Amino acid sequence: MATAAHAALNGPCAVNGTPGVCIATTSCSSSGGTSHTGFCPNDPGHVKCCTKPTCGNGGNCRSASTCASGNTVAGLCPGPASFKCCLPGKSTGTGTNSNCGPSPVNGATVSMIKGFEGFVASPAPDPIGLPTVGYGHLCKQPKCAEVPFKFPLTEAQATTLLNTDIAPMAACISKDIVDTVQLNENQYGALVSWAFNVGCGNSGGSALITRLNAGEDPNKVASEELPKWRKAGGQVSNGLVARRSKEVAFFQQASSTSAHPPTC
Repeated sequence: MATAAHAALNGPCAVNGTPGVCIATTSCSSSGGTSHTGFCPNDPGHVKCCTKPTCGNGGNCRSASTCASGNTVAGLCPGPASFKCCLPGKSTGTGTNSNCGPSPVNGATVSMIKGFEGFVASPAPDPIGLPTVGYGHLCKQPKCAEVPFKFPLTEAQATTLLNTDIAPMAACISKDIVDTVQLNENQYGALVSWAFNVGCGNSGGSALITRLNAGEDPNKVASEELPKWRKAGGQVSNGLVARRSKEVAFFQQASSTSAHPPTC
């Protein structure tokens, strides 16, 4: 027999130890919850104990004040604002493990970016007219004067330059994604490749990052959001369509090596 904890409208309740909240059955069902009869006896007949045992990425819906990890996300649970998705692990506010730097990308990510960008030994305009050199290095000074090598570059020099350019993109992805989001080396690498292409400002403010941080399934988010980034100069680019497709495929490649959250 189920055991009950009784409560008033919008108050906490529990069904066999599963936290709930007393709300209208329509509100409960529209938020993906399950209504249980007999656990809110002081309320009208249409108000029942609403539970939602799972939410986000490994979380559960409960009163924020009872979330042991202190890492809660709003908008994923039924009921009042105080009934939130309690996620495992910590939240540092900025999203990253403050004690660790970003994880480096794996060799497959570097190779993938090389394939996308192509090797250019001396500064030349890219497909939308921006001066680039090496493997997609965007020139910041006239004649790419900031590059610490003489032109034409060797492929080894271009690889060194590429690794230097990848590092801040990895830092952005690591900073913008909260620690409770678990990414393997290929998922992480695909996102770094995407940020390398679109820039940290665009990636950080994207729906993709927002959805990951809200606890949605990473593979679903990547397959739905990455293909949207397909325009160059305001026009759909066949090259970007192909790039996003490959990044999605790479993201979905299984790996037992974790890359996010970063470890020391």
